[in-house]
Amino acid sequence: MERQEILVGLKEILQLIKPSLDLSAVNENSQLISDIGLDSLTILLLSLAIENKFNIKFEGAVKFNTVGEVIDYIIKAKA
Repeated sequence: MERQEILVGLKEILQLIKPSLDLSAVNENSQLISDIGLDSLTILLLSLAIENKFNIKFEGAVKFNTVGEVIDYIIKAKA
């Protein structure tokens, strides 16, 4: 799975979780909390949606700061 493909999938999830978000501004360097405005609840929703969409399972507590870190994790989990 390509990074760009994963980014598109993450943007689809973010659109559902935060409909007011300007997706054109979201890239791999976007900070989940300060740039996108996620809080603990929306991060939980994001995690569940990622598990479902990409058919992976998070192992324990994982902390992400940027969209790129999420993409890296998904790539490793799918390998």
